[in-house]
Formats: sequence, C-alpha cells, structure tokens
Amino acid sequence: MMYLCRMQLPSALLENAVAQFAKLPGIGKKTALRLVLHLLKQEVNEVQHFGETIARMRRDIKFCQRCFNISDGDICAICSNSMRNQRMICVVENIRDVIAIESTQQFNGAYHVLGGVISPLDGVGPDQLNISALTHRIEKEETEELVFALSPNIQGDTTIYYIQKKITHLPCRVTTIARGIAFGGELEYADEMTLARSIANRLPVQQYVK
Repeated sequence: MMYLCRMQLPSALLENAVAQFAKLPGIGKKTALRLVLHLLKQEVNEVQHFGETIARMRRDIKFCQRCFNISDGDICAICSNSMRNQRMICVVENIRDVIAIESTQQFNGAYHVLGGVISPLDGVGPDQLNISALTHRIEKEETEELVFALSPNIQGDTTIYYIQKKITHLPCRVTTIARGIAFGGELEYADEMTLARSIANRLPVQQYVK
C-alpha cells in the first residue's frame, strides 16, 4: 500500500512561496519551507531587498560579447583585464566551469564559454554552441594557445575533436587539461588541487583525442 504524505500549510501565500523555492535545484519541499520560514522572521525591508536583488540580477546581468561569461557590462572583467594573457583561451562548457578554474588561481588567460557540448543523443549540435564565435575569435585575435577544459567524457571528447578539426589551418597551439580528472567525471565537481594540477600539466590535444 502506497502512503502519500502531502505537506499541509496554513496559508496559500506560504504554500506558493515554498513551491517557488522548491523549483531550485537541490531544494526539496522541507528545505524550501525552512527557507521561507526564515524569511518570515526577517524584517520586511530585508526581505524586500532580498527579492529586489534577485530580480535585478536576472534583469540586468549580461553575457560577455567576447567570451560569453556572465558580466555586468558588455565585456566581462576577465576579458578587460590587461594583466591576463588574452592570447591564451581556455574553452569551457559552462559558467560554473569558469568559476571552478578561477578558484584554483592557476590560470591567467581568457575564457570561452561554449554553452554546452556536442551531444547528438540530446539533440545538441555544433550550431547550437558558441563554436563559430570561438573559431572567429582565434583567427581575429591571433590566439597563441587554446586550452580545452571540458569534462572528460564522450561528449567532451567529441567537442574537442570537432573544434580541433575546425582550426587546423590556424597557427594556434592546442592543449587540454591533464587527465587528473577521471574519465566520465564532471569538471565542476573536481577538487581544486586536482583541477589546478590538470591545468598546470596540460597536454597537446593530439595525445588526448585519437
């Protein structure tokens, strides 16, 4: 016999708020309720500021026109930093990977966020990613090194192989992070030490993708 337990709340407003928090990844109904009840204990102006901050973030945040990282302006802080090696580009799948690599403090170049990886089974092809913008950028900016920092799985390898073939005519060194990260793992979940060593010990991509 299946027993279904539905959370009974004394207020429709409370229930609606819990339902919205529960839409966030990793947040269940109980955690959502705890968060909402915490907000109820705060001053009205504090909760209002909280809501306005989230709304403003979603409304005003931009994506860098050069690398597609999140930004407050048209060009992100990394791309506009003259102290970084702008001729070295680290190719990543998503913004979380940029944050993960930046936390290692081992990379001083620029980034390019693809917005995903090639995955035919999921209906994701090259045209749906920021690959054309990358190849154009490499040619226009005379990039010296392209560092692939994609998750070590079939989709990541396929994406590396595809991009490598697109830029074979360009005089750009192509490397990839060392496989200190287990094959099939996700880059964003790698510990900082493993990720830092993978970046420092990057390999020529020819040794990585056969």
